[in-house]
Amino acid sequence: MPQNLVEKIAQKAAVGWSPDEQVKSGDYISIRPRHVMTHDNTGAVIPKFFSIGAKKIANPRQIVCTLDHNVQDKSPKNLAKYTKIEEFCQEMGVDFYPAGRGIGHQVMCEEGYAWPGEMIVASDSHSNMYGGLGCLGTPVVRTDAAAIWATGRTWWQVPPVARVELKGKLLPGVTGKDVIIALCGLFASDEVLNHTVEFVGDGVSSLSIDQRLTIANMTTEWGALAGVFPIDEATFAWLKKRAEFIEKRGLAKVPSDQDSKEGEHPRLNQKRIDSLSRDFLAADSDATYAKDLIIDLSTIQPYVCGPNTVKVMHPVSTLEKEKIQIHKAYLVSCVNSRVEDLNAAAQVIAGKKVAPGVEFYISAASSEVQSESEKKGDWQKLLDAGATPLPSGCGPCIGLGQGLLQDGEVGISATNRNFKGRMGSSQAEAYLASPPVVTASAIAGFIASPYSFENRETKTEIKNYSSKSQARKATKIIEGFSPKIMGKLVFCSQDNLNTDGIYPGKYTYKDEITPQEQAAVVMENYDPEFSHLVQEGDILVGGFNFGTGSSREQAATALMYKGLKLVIAGSFSETYKRNALNNGFLAIEAPLLVQELKEIYKKNNALTIITQLEAEICFSNSTISVQAKEYPFSPLGVAAQELIVEKGLGNWVKKQIG
Repeated sequence: MPQNLVEKIAQKAAVGWSPDEQVKSGDYISIRPRHVMTHDNTGAVIPKFFSIGAKKIANPRQIVCTLDHNVQDKSPKNLAKYTKIEEFCQEMGVDFYPAGRGIGHQVMCEEGYAWPGEMIVASDSHSNMYGGLGCLGTPVVRTDAAAIWATGRTWWQVPPVARVELKGKLLPGVTGKDVIIALCGLFASDEVLNHTVEFVGDGVSSLSIDQRLTIANMTTEWGALAGVFPIDEATFAWLKKRAEFIEKRGLAKVPSDQDSKEGEHPRLNQKRIDSLSRDFLAADSDATYAKDLIIDLSTIQPYVCGPNTVKVMHPVSTLEKEKIQIHKAYLVSCVNSRVEDLNAAAQVIAGKKVAPGVEFYISAASSEVQSESEKKGDWQKLLDAGATPLPSGCGPCIGLGQGLLQDGEVGISATNRNFKGRMGSSQAEAYLASPPVVTASAIAGFIASPYSFENRETKTEIKNYSSKSQARKATKIIEGFSPKIMGKLVFCSQDNLNTDGIYPGKYTYKDEITPQEQAAVVMENYDPEFSHLVQEGDILVGGFNFGTGSSREQAATALMYKGLKLVIAGSFSETYKRNALNNGFLAIEAPLLVQELKEIYKKNNALTIITQLEAEICFSNSTISVQAKEYPFSPLGVAAQELIVEKGLGNWVKKQIG
């Protein structure tokens, strides 16, 4: 059976998977990722780790901790937190990178953790970035991180995979940032929501690794769970150059495995690169994809997206005519502050000055990036023009430290997110653009283009494929898991029902709230009558993208404490699904059932519809039966069943470690 690249990497990471069956999209699998990275949130993972009864790290070489988010905060409280994290890492013998070394995702690439053909996870949504190196990088929640620390494993449901074909070649002055802004703006109707993305096509070879990392990083904002480039000559050339750089600068560490020679870097060394070049993963030519998206790189021009959304974009040449005044400009973050980005900005700003009234902030993705930029003279050119340097870290990208947007201000940034209020005041406006456009705008004092471009139509195409049915064996049911569930359907038809609607934010940080109190306020912001209408044993059916928004796990546990057997939706926010299963609560996607219920009850305006429909869910053949009709869902594999039987990931971990 043919597999795409994502499926092949997932199969490589799978634990306990039957060797005679190949991993496909929709499968629930137990995974042992090559590495897991946590950053400042390591401080929150540590108590989770101890609360599940763990005392030692299962595999210290699997764990990477970086400090990068709040590095500007020198308060005693934050310094104490950082010290506690460092002491924990030293005690457990795991790899630790202190504040100032760089943004975690950049460090993961520079130090060879993000290795082509491997699966790497991080408790941060921009772990997608590793896909620029042909590595399957995807986010997990903090509970997963603690589970991996303790057992080396967690679970994953393999998402549908969209193939994005890049045709042609970028024009001079157009960047990888313009590519991903174009994809976010032109395919802005959730085409890749909760998918993984594989980039293919003749245009891939013309993109540098820095450009690929930028594109893969922002697949997060596009709605994808991962964005993976193929492993090719550019990948090998980058790895070789990086290994030579480490050796030349004497940066190799004492080896952490027996296969490395003394003084040889344990991950980035020529022996490992040669082994990869002889045997690396690639998608089968006849692999199955959920859809194809096609974009012609030669028709892309510099774009700006916003304000306060990535889904609205305009050519910078159009916005330039409006002379939108800016107050702050930013060349920072994990997406666009590498050597190539700083060089592009330096070329634009050389011999010029930042406009009066504009603050231009710069921060390198890592200490090594800054050192290389200084060596090339680019860093000094930016400083000479009036840029304000910040330490290597996330900083203003996440609303921490110096240079935040104030009420009424407008900012243009080379970061990856421009959500309202993320970079400071909710009364400010934030635009995103490439490093050259951000720099040109800082010089002009308004959104401006560094180069002259004629407006042209960007050529795109989309091909949707209906799911191809493939013969599958009946799902194995483990001891203790009920093979069938029956219950009355309760229908809440709203799409994009966010976690604040399911569980109000005002209760989220009341740690003393009981399960009964959670149940009493569930869905309060959506329908105050919900808690009075539903009965224990009912089955909730939601709309599409159920549980979007904040990652609060109470949005899952409150429904469980209310006595609902499970929740069915057309689709879920992936974070919601993880939180549900990690707490032993079933969440099943059945889009055909949801579509039919929407049609049946389209004239019913009630927020909570108590149907008279009885459903029978059969897990061995993965169907939901309602009024003699069957609706399929993805098989609930052993990895997911174990979480339900053990009543959550924490209990599963306790069982694994005895």
